[in-house]
This record gives sequence, structure tokens and C-alpha cells, in this order.
Amino acid sequence: MIAAPAVATIGGMTGERGNVAAAGQRGTWADVRSVLTDEASLRQWTLVANDGIIATAGILEGFAGAGATDRTLLIAATVATIAGMFAAGGAQWAEIDAEREAQLQAASEEAESLAARPEAELDELVAHYERRGVAPDLALAVAQQLMAHDAIGAQLEIEHGVREAIPRTHAVVRGVGASLAYAMGAAIPLLVTLFAPVAIEPWAIVGAVVVSLIVTSLVGARTGQMRVGRTVARTLAVGLVTLAVSYALGQLIF
Repeated sequence: MIAAPAVATIGGMTGERGNVAAAGQRGTWADVRSVLTDEASLRQWTLVANDGIIATAGILEGFAGAGATDRTLLIAATVATIAGMFAAGGAQWAEIDAEREAQLQAASEEAESLAARPEAELDELVAHYERRGVAPDLALAVAQQLMAHDAIGAQLEIEHGVREAIPRTHAVVRGVGASLAYAMGAAIPLLVTLFAPVAIEPWAIVGAVVVSLIVTSLVGARTGQMRVGRTVARTLAVGLVTLAVSYALGQLIF
């Protein structure tokens, strides 16, 4: 019979609700660096930057089609950029924080199960490794060692696919990164509006959007191991259709 450990850990989660220790297994700065160098984060931020480029350019094209002045264009685009930054960053933070909360809840439930029926939890672990082709005696030995080392971690991995808890800092860093990525994308058409002559402004925005979307698509394709040509074509199609529809609506409605 295996008793549930008084304190089990997984990726820095400890205690009944899996409170993340301030020190953690890794320091805060190490967590930040891991997010900044993570390919999934970079790919996500690239997509957010595309959103900033396309959404802001679409607003500018719509107002340009309606014959709006430069001042009106700048005000509309600036307000939209700020709102987009908060929306992108908030959505990213909420998504990661919700995932982290789900992991903590799962850890709490596993701790309760281990305390109530440790033998049944051990049997589940043994059965898992037997289904993967491990001999029964070896599966039992492996399960016993894992339960002795980190019972909650072992159960979370086989039942929820969680190998390491998301540190609290990840949600904040991903949210701030998404806000900055959106701002950087939105700044491209915004700068064109500031410096391009009014006569060529709509076409200058289109040109800047095409170039910037190609660059971000190349970065996204490289980090996501996707086909470059298809990624560029897909992104340009979305961007150019958005601009065309926005400009047409601006002329038709206003």
C-alpha cells in the first residue's frame, strides 16, 4: 500500500491547491526568458502583430475611402490601436491564466484522490504503462518509483498530459508581449498615415501592409515549421481582402 505524500509537487506547485512558491524550481527571470525564447510564444506574437497590421490598416482604408481627413484617420487609428493592445494582451493573459488555474485544480483533485484511495491510483498508473507495452512487473516497479518521487505529478502526466505547471509569470509575460506585438504591427500603417502624402496614402498603406505581412509570415513560418509559400499567401489574402472591403465600405456607406 502506498500512502499519498503529505506534500507533492509538479513544476513548482505545492500543497493542496498547488500554490506556486515564490522561488519555484526556476527563478522568475528564468521563467521570463523561457517565454521570450519559446517558439510557440514567438509564433503567437507574430499572429497578433498581423492582427495589428490588418485591423489598423483596415480602419485607415475605410476612413480614407470615406474621404476622412488625416486628423480623423490618426485619431481613429490611434484609438483602435490602444483598444487592440488591451484586447490582445488581455485575451492572451486570460487564456494562459485560465490554463494554469485548470492545472492547479487538477492537481488539487489528484491530491484528494491520492489521499482517499492511493492503491487505486497506483493501479491506474500501472495499467497505463502496461497499455504502452511495459511488462507488468516492470510497470509496477516504475509506477511505485514515480509515486514515491512525485505522486501528483505522475497522475497529472498520464491523465491530463501536464508535465510541468505553467508559472504565474508566463501569463503576464505572454499578455504584455501580445500587447506590444499588436502595437508594433499597428504602428506600420499608422506611420504611413503620418508621413505619406494624402494623394498616395491609401496605396502607400497597401504597400506597407504587403511588405510587413510578408516579413511576419516568414517569421511565423520559420518558428512554426510551416510552409513558407502557403503561409505568406494565406496571410496576404486575408490582409488584402480586408483592406479592399474596408475601402469599398468607406466609399459606399459614407
